[in-house]
Amino acid sequence: MKTKLIAPSLLSADFGNLQRDIEMLNESQADWFHIDVMDGRFVPNISFGFPVMKTVQQHAKKFVDVHLMIVEPDKYIDEFINHGADLISVHYEACTHLHRTIHHIQNRGAKAGVVLNPSTPVLMLEDIIADVDLVLLMSVNPGFGGQKFIENTYKKIAETKDLILSNNSTALIEIDGGVNLDNASKLFDAGADVLVAGNAVFSAESPERMIELLKI
Repeated sequence: MKTKLIAPSLLSADFGNLQRDIEMLNESQADWFHIDVMDGRFVPNISFGFPVMKTVQQHAKKFVDVHLMIVEPDKYIDEFINHGADLISVHYEACTHLHRTIHHIQNRGAKAGVVLNPSTPVLMLEDIIADVDLVLLMSVNPGFGGQKFIENTYKKIAETKDLILSNNSTALIEIDGGVNLDNASKLFDAGADVLVAGNAVFSAESPERMIELLKI
């Protein structure tokens, strides 16, 4: 899988014109659709579920990256895959049996990722890194869009890259939170493969041009 990918977050899209925004991303240089699912329990906010996933499934023509910010994600994995998820990432902090969860996702034919909150150390992934397809590092505290980027993320990228290489893992590194033109190139240079961008894309005068600039 190629790297230096941009995954616009539909959490920042115009929900009154969701199909329009999905079709715009289809025609843009965006690589993935990033879907942030929040339950009001694991994080304070509530976002969207299967009705929105159905719309994405009907109209998206690119890879669908689903980030479950929910408790008990195992209950919903099959349904998200049935609704078109190509990759499902679950939080280390929310999974009692992470190894089983990761392999269930993969056995259903999807890619599987693990997510770390800003305060969770990378070393917690030592026993799962060889099994996952992606590590998503939260660069803000999950639950809300538009937060300020946490600078310690660069250190965690380096630690994650070292862990991947030392375990012969093929996992990609994805960064979610506060990504913009000020830090995108630095994040790619630090070792990130995929950048999630919400406000930076959808608040831009030209979202398509912003996606191009983030990839430079």
